[in-house]
Amino acid sequence: QVQLVESGGGLVQAGGSLRLSCAARGRALSMYAMGWFRQAPGKERELVAASSSSGDDTYHADSVKGRFTISRDNAKNTVFLQMNSLEPEDTAVYYCAARILGTIRMHRHEYDYWGQGTQVTVSS
Repeated sequence: QVQLVESGGGLVQAGGSLRLSCAARGRALSMYAMGWFRQAPGKERELVAASSSSGDDTYHADSVKGRFTISRDNAKNTVFLQMNSLEPEDTAVYYCAARILGTIRMHRHEYDYWGQGTQVTVSS
């Protein structure tokens, strides 16, 4: 079993940047595909970005493409989400998730482990 701990959320003005981190404990992160999801009040949890276990394949949702970048450092057992040009619409709780099979999947139900979430608030 793997435990995921997110950090890096906070309050930022529109146009600013944040870098989220997700540290894995208990198992080597290199075994897992990783995803960053977000959930705004009253909305479904949606996939923002994902990385295959090797990092060779990545996915970014259209709404964040060109602004957000997922990366991973398997040696440090950590996955990152660099968020630039933040918009008020990016306000949400951000979760990292791990999938035992190392390929990218779009749906939350296909991920096996979840972090506790970190709040990102973008003011206008």
